[in-house]
Amino acid sequence: MEGSAGRRRARRLLVGTVVVLALAGLNGPWLYRVGSEKYHHYEINRPEYKAENGHWDVVDVPEAFRQNTIHAALLHTGKILLVAGSGNNLDNFDAKNFRSVVWDPVENTFHEVRTPADLFCTGHIHLADGKLLFAGGTKRYEKLKGDVTKAGGLMIVHNEDPDKAVTLPGGTRFTGKENHKTFVSKDPVSVKPAKKIFDKRTGKFLRTEASVNRVYVEAQKRGRQYETGAQENYRVQGLTGSDTHNVYGIANKLGLDKKDFQGIHDAYEFDPATEKFTKVAPMNEARWYPTLTRLSDGRVLALSGLDDIGQVVPGKSEVYDPKTRTWTYSGKVRQFPTYPAVFQLPDGTFFYSGSNAGYGPSDVGRAPGIWQFATNKFTKLPGLDDANLMETSGTVMLPPAQDEKFMVVGGGGIGESTKSSKKTRIIDLTADSPHFTDGPQLAEGTRYPELSILPDDTVLITGGSRDYRGPSAENILQARIYDAKTGEMHRVADPEVGRNYHSGSILLPDGRVITFGGDSLFADKAKTEPGVFEQRLEIYTPPYLYRDSRPSLTSGPATVKHGATATFRTKYASVIKTARLIHPSSTTHVTDVEQRSIALDFKKTKDGDGIQVTVPKNRDLVPSGWYMLFVTDDQGTPSVARWVRVP
Repeated sequence: MEGSAGRRRARRLLVGTVVVLALAGLNGPWLYRVGSEKYHHYEINRPEYKAENGHWDVVDVPEAFRQNTIHAALLHTGKILLVAGSGNNLDNFDAKNFRSVVWDPVENTFHEVRTPADLFCTGHIHLADGKLLFAGGTKRYEKLKGDVTKAGGLMIVHNEDPDKAVTLPGGTRFTGKENHKTFVSKDPVSVKPAKKIFDKRTGKFLRTEASVNRVYVEAQKRGRQYETGAQENYRVQGLTGSDTHNVYGIANKLGLDKKDFQGIHDAYEFDPATEKFTKVAPMNEARWYPTLTRLSDGRVLALSGLDDIGQVVPGKSEVYDPKTRTWTYSGKVRQFPTYPAVFQLPDGTFFYSGSNAGYGPSDVGRAPGIWQFATNKFTKLPGLDDANLMETSGTVMLPPAQDEKFMVVGGGGIGESTKSSKKTRIIDLTADSPHFTDGPQLAEGTRYPELSILPDDTVLITGGSRDYRGPSAENILQARIYDAKTGEMHRVADPEVGRNYHSGSILLPDGRVITFGGDSLFADKAKTEPGVFEQRLEIYTPPYLYRDSRPSLTSGPATVKHGATATFRTKYASVIKTARLIHPSSTTHVTDVEQRSIALDFKKTKDGDGIQVTVPKNRDLVPSGWYMLFVTDDQGTPSVARWVRVP
C-alpha cells in the first residue's frame, strides 16, 4: 500500500513539475521582462550607479498644464517659460487656442499665461533687461498635396505710377487677361510708387520702373480646372482711372500643390516680473522659423523664416531696438535656411555652423562660415565631409566661450530624408586656418539632439531620432556627456522619455537639466499609427550632484559691470577651482544660440571667506543681460547658481 501511494505521489509531483515548467515556458518572456525591469530599476537607483551616470526623473505635470511645448526659456526668476502656441495642432489653431505655461522647478508649481498670438515656430531671445523677445509665428498651417482644394500661389503686384503708392485690401480679385480665371488675395498688399530712372551723366529722365510687392491668392472656386500652368497678366478688379492700367498682377503657376506654412509680422516682449506678453512694433517681414541673435549693443538681429507667402525670406535681415521697440532693415542681405544656428563671436562677427531646421533651397546659404556683419562678407569654413547631413543637427559653443570652439552634433539629409549622421564635428575658430575635424561619434545617426552646457565645462548630449520626425519607436533613449577639456565622451544614464522634433533641453540654476517636447509623425516603426506629442517633462541630475558635498555662494551683488570685480562670500573659497557665468537658454527646433559659459578670473579674499570674480570687458563675449554664476570645487561639483546681471 505504501509503495502504491508513493508511486501515485511521484506521478502527481512529476505532472505538477511538467505543468509548472510548461507555464514557465509560456510566460517566460513576461517573467523575464518583469525581472529585467525590476533589475533595471534596482540598478539605476543604486548610489554607486548615480554617482557614475546620474539619474533621470519624470516630472509630475498636472493634467491641466500639459501642453505641446515647442519653445522654452529659462527666466532670471529661476522659472521656465514653456510656449506651445497652437502646439502643431490645427484644431487649436482654428480655435485660436494658444497656450503658454510658467513652471517653477523649485516649488514644482505651474500656471498658464495668456498667449496673444500663435507663437508656434516663433523666434525668441533674452534682452539685456531680462525680458524675452518673441518675433514671428504661424499665420497659416501647411496644406499637403491632396488637401488643397483651391488653386493658389504667388501674385506679383506691379505699380507703374511714379506719383503715388497703391494699397489693395484683402479680398481683391485678380482676373487673367487670357485665361479669364479669377483669384482672390488673402491679405492687404501695398506697393510703392514706381521708380523714375534718370541718366546718371546728364540727369535726363529715361523711364519709369514699376515697383512690385507679393501677395498670396487663391481661386474663387474649388477644382483642378482653376489651376494655371503658365505666366499670365491679371487685371485688378475694382480700380478706376489711371490705376486700371498702372496697377496689375503677374503670376506663374497657380496650382493645387502643397502649400507651406506662412509667417506673421507680430512681435512681443515677455516680462518675467509680470509674466505677461506685451505687443511691440511688428517686423517688416513676416517670419516663421526665424532665428534671433544678439548684437553687441543689445539690439537683436532677425534672420530667415518663411514669410506671409510661405517662401523663405530672401536674405532680408532686420534689427530690433529695445529702446524704441521698433524694427529696421539691417541693410545686410544674406539668405539662410530656416532656424539657422548663428552665434555672436567675441570679435563682433558671427559664426554660422551650418545647422538649421530645414526650409530653404538645398544650394543656398547652407555652407558654414564666418559672417562679417559690418561688411556683409562671408568666409566659408572647410572640413565637413558630410556637409549634406547638417539639417536638424545641433550646435553648441563649447565651454569656456573664450576658447571659441564649437561642436556640431548629428543631423540628417535635407527635407524628409531618411539619412542621418552619427558624427560630432569640432572647430576651433582661434586656429590659424579654422576647419572642422571629427570628434567622438554617437552610437547611431541622430537628428534633433539636445545639447546643454553644464557648469563643470562638460556638455550633456541626449535625445534625438534616427529618422526625419521618426516614429517614437525610433527615438534614441541614450545620453552622453562630452568633456570639453579632454575631448572625451562617455555614456551616462538613459532617459525614460524619447525626444525628437520640437524638443529641447535647458540647464537649471541648481545644475540639473530639464528636457521637454517630442513630436513624432508616427508611433510605430511600420508607420501605421499616428504619433502622440510628448507632453512629459524629465529632469536629469548629473553625477556631480551625487557627491558628498557641494560648494555654495552665500552672498554677493546682483549686478556686476563689464570689467568690474565683485566679491561673493563662501566658506568653500579654499577649494573653489572655477567660476563661470552661464547665459540662460532659450531653445527651440535644435537651436539655442544664447547658451554660453564664460570663464571668470577670480581669487580668494584676504580673509579667506570669499572670492573676488572679474567680468570680462568684452561685450561681444559677454552680452549684457542676466547670467547664472556657478563655482565648482576641486572635485568638479558646482554650486547652486546665483543670478547676476551684467548691465
